[in-house]
Amino acid sequence: MYDVKENLHKVLADLPAGVRLVAISKYHPNEYIMAAYEEGQRLFGESHEQELRQKHETLPKDIEWHFIGHLQTNKVKYIVPYVAMIEAVDSLKLLREIDKQAAKCGRVIDVLLELHIAEEETKYGLTPDACRQLLADGEWRQLQHVRICGLMMMASYVDDEEQIRGEFRTARLLFDEIKAHYFADAPWFCERSWGMSHDYALAVGEGSTMVRVGTTIFGPRVY
Repeated sequence: MYDVKENLHKVLADLPAGVRLVAISKYHPNEYIMAAYEEGQRLFGESHEQELRQKHETLPKDIEWHFIGHLQTNKVKYIVPYVAMIEAVDSLKLLREIDKQAAKCGRVIDVLLELHIAEEETKYGLTPDACRQLLADGEWRQLQHVRICGLMMMASYVDDEEQIRGEFRTARLLFDEIKAHYFADAPWFCERSWGMSHDYALAVGEGSTMVRVGTTIFGPRVY
């Protein structure tokens, strides 16, 4: 088995106070998750509804699950009863569906708006202008069962550190703008989820409050 415990501690040692680790456990078995759990890690990220459901049913109930992948509206109802946060909300349609399903469960679901800043076409998310427009339109204010807690993004997968830093900085500046315009009196709007295994050190330098690290902790995907 990959040395999950040692790798976890190395990552945690790199993180300053105030930055949380979302251990990305997708494609890794329960015993890997339990190895991290036994070291005190409670926050895990999954990106497939069925895999997440199976893990939720078989692993300790005090785990805080974040859904980090592209979420189809028809899958929302399956995860809303127990997920702690949905990190990748990329449309008003998805926001509405989360609100609708959360209302049925009597829950309020924390969400992050996903930005598309990186140049790769494969990534999902709102452009900065689309994010501004969604908030300006104001319908989100009527949704009683979702709570927008911040922004999430992925930088380009490149070797150019200045490009990566620049993308993180763009997200940070947009966060500050949105915070001032819409959430100045909302202490829960505080999360900046950026940084992964290959770039989390740069992300922390550009204001990240949550890094999503999988491969560095768990190794290559197991299945």
